[in-house]
Amino acid sequence: MSRQLPLGLQMRASARFSGFLAGPNQEPVDQLKQTAAGTGEPFFLLWGAAGCGKSHLLQAACHLAAEHGRTVSYVSLATLAGLSPELLEGWEHYRLVCIDDVHCIAGDRAWEEALFNLYNRIRERAGNLIVSSRSAPAGLAFALPDLASRLGWGLVYQLQPLDDEQRLAALQQRARQRGCEMPAETGRYLLRRLPRELPALFAMLDRLDEASLVAQRKLTVPFVKSVLGL
Repeated sequence: MSRQLPLGLQMRASARFSGFLAGPNQEPVDQLKQTAAGTGEPFFLLWGAAGCGKSHLLQAACHLAAEHGRTVSYVSLATLAGLSPELLEGWEHYRLVCIDDVHCIAGDRAWEEALFNLYNRIRERAGNLIVSSRSAPAGLAFALPDLASRLGWGLVYQLQPLDDEQRLAALQQRARQRGCEMPAETGRYLLRRLPRELPALFAMLDRLDEASLVAQRKLTVPFVKSVLGL
């Protein structure tokens, strides 16, 4: 039986670059792919608002690196409450390390020092480190000033939000990956009535797809209204 990893160490099998609509973010996505493959910049910081796709991209980078035969490790610091920063010991032996939500440890001296030391060890071993945050390095309230400067040494990109047509395209792409069709009329209806963050929209699409399979109905506006009670 395989060991069950803590939630923050788990990666979604579906988190792939092919499932991410880049829109205005094509340049950072291309650069991220190069870092994941070991041919780009060794250090990468991706920042942006919640729900813009940072976690998806970090996990996609891990999957791509693994396809290139590289050892990988991923952690989300947003879901590791109560765990010791000793978790990061030895991670420099992975060829790619992805650390999500580094803003969550701002002000925690022990975690900051652990991340700072890991950065230096990865640099010594010529590995790759990709981190994400909700703000640029200068905006992170770290107790350890050198940590923000270290994280800003590599490539730093802000993920830009998608516009409504790009959100619609992302919904339709996600629906096709699930084996169903999302009519444009239905997608626009959902965008008008539901939270605009893509994770919330995707979760609702998963629910609608399951309901359509049970009812043997297409994702029309009337069917969506009946399922969601709108």
